[in-house]
Amino acid sequence: MIEVGSPAPNFTARAFFPASNVIKNISLSDYKGKWVIITFHPGDFTFVCATDLAAFQSYYEKFKAANAEVLAVSTDSIYSHKVWWETSPRVGKVMYPLVEDITKSISGAYGFLNAQTGMTKRGTVIIDPDGIVQYISAFNDRLGKDVGHIYNAFEGLRYIYSHPGTPEQFDIIPAGWKAGEPVMPIKVPDDIGKL
Repeated sequence: MIEVGSPAPNFTARAFFPASNVIKNISLSDYKGKWVIITFHPGDFTFVCATDLAAFQSYYEKFKAANAEVLAVSTDSIYSHKVWWETSPRVGKVMYPLVEDITKSISGAYGFLNAQTGMTKRGTVIIDPDGIVQYISAFNDRLGKDVGHIYNAFEGLRYIYSHPGTPEQFDIIPAGWKAGEPVMPIKVPDDIGKL
């Protein structure tokens, strides 16, 4: 199981790239220097999963403009991914890579393999440009992802990454923060107990 602050497990797998209609091998290490958002979904041709992928597509250009790539991962084959993309009105709009995990190695390494069903659990992982896990969320299989929240978390993490601060002086991202809003500067020990 991965943890926030730990290196993201590298992987190599085949991916379907809808934007260019090609299938090719990718590795997580191909994205070194970029942010990576991995969206795990239980299975192609399922109900909530199609809405998750469509929701990520609605933010895809914003992620790309911020030096990030979105990768969708499930234990389905590359053939299933392609046919789902060709037949689903929601998934058919997706332009980011759909990664196969038929060996279950990616889902297992990231802690998103459902041991009872053999399917991927629903969740999201955000990895920074240095390959470090910065965000992990897991969801009930029937609960769709709030990609607006995930995007705001990503923007907050980008801010923290580019403004590391010191142990005595740093900025925080407060609860309910939205991208573009002010952050909160903190000075230690001056601000202890003042919030």
